[in-house]
Amino acid sequence: MNSTEAILKERIKELTCLYDISSIIVNADVGQMQETLKAIALSLKKGFQFQNETEISITTSLGSYRSGKINQKLKLTSEIKVFNKPNGTVIASLKNNKSSFLKEEKQLLDSVALKVGNLVERIEIQQSENALKRQMEHADRLSILGEITAGIAHELNTPLANILGFAELLKDDLKEEADKVSDLDKIIDNAIFSREVVKKLMFFACEMPNEMKQINLVSSIKSALTLLDASFKKAKVKCVVNIEEDELLLKADTIQLTQIIFNLVINAIYFSPKNGKVTINASEAKNHIILEISDEGSGLSNEALEKVFQPFFSTKPTGEGSGLGLSVVHGIVASHKGSITVSNNKGAGATFTVTLPKS
Repeated sequence: MNSTEAILKERIKELTCLYDISSIIVNADVGQMQETLKAIALSLKKGFQFQNETEISITTSLGSYRSGKINQKLKLTSEIKVFNKPNGTVIASLKNNKSSFLKEEKQLLDSVALKVGNLVERIEIQQSENALKRQMEHADRLSILGEITAGIAHELNTPLANILGFAELLKDDLKEEADKVSDLDKIIDNAIFSREVVKKLMFFACEMPNEMKQINLVSSIKSALTLLDASFKKAKVKCVVNIEEDELLLKADTIQLTQIIFNLVINAIYFSPKNGKVTINASEAKNHIILEISDEGSGLSNEALEKVFQPFFSTKPTGEGSGLGLSVVHGIVASHKGSITVSNNKGAGATFTVTLPKS
């Protein structure tokens, strides 16, 4: 075979390789990135002059594949860029140090790196869109739940007030009859408990009034932790506070802001193991204050991540929680025009992130 025919044969191999890889990328499934990278690597090998001597490695933020051991002394490398930022590499290496690469093979590698970068971009955009869609659906569900909850709370307020009022009147009338007074005390205690539940439901539904004034979040955190010191000691859990500033000022209701800190920290203490730690981070952005509270527990299931802010949902054993603590926090944050999210940590536990506007 003369040199012209050999060169033409190599060009046909390269074009066929690019066509095959383009087809793989077009039909790529988001959930099968590993298989896609493997298919791309094996197709890319066929585009090289010494395909049996060539090993391919593809590394991206979404997965990686290597066909065999990479010879560091004889290799070509092309950078994968996603949104104009480095995101990985495509490497081709030759097993035999006496062999060599063609100039066109570097161009082939660069073309494949560009295509892989476009694939990763497409997947990341799709994942962002899906995540945004889930967030919007979740927000809609909570909003509808809030409206229903507000209606129920308002409907319960009047009969509860009547039960309490008439029970107190009866108690005065029957104060000489100890057994009946005892029964009335039980009615009154349960009615008061029910009223507190209604109050928490109204917090979730953003129906509680706010007395907004400028507050230093750092002071609020320190005060809350002083009161919670006994809880930390009893649970044998440490507290780590990472706050660089002396002041983090925002406009908020003092009592409700304290309730956010209390509920989240108590929740973190409950789920942290003995000798574990609860970490509190607070910082500021241009227009917002950010509060993060992390524990070292077992984290949250997918179901819990979806439902954790819904009233009466709890991952605690029956009898150990009303399922209203985090829904109250969500309602308070929403009434302050802020946001709250939860995510599992890479190591262990979960982190609740509260973002509140400064004014």
